[in-house]
Amino acid sequence: MTKAISVTSIGVVVVVVIIIIIVVVVVVAVVVVVVVVVVVVVVVVVVVEIEVEVEVIVEVVVVIVVVMVARI
Repeated sequence: MTKAISVTSIGVVVVVVIIIIIVVVVVVAVVVVVVVVVVVVVVVVVVVEIEVEVEVIVEVVVVIVVVMVARI
């Protein structure tokens, strides 16, 4: 019985670790997609409206980078 219980608990731990890894991968993928979308939007805005101040765009990018680093 003891061996069976230990094997079962190890199996549970392995499953939990796998689930955690999958969740982390998904979160990272979502963050990457969001960053790509934001960059594309910024580029489109820059191309379409050159009137937009460069400083504002730089600030937005800096904020995004800071948030990314903070999440990591």
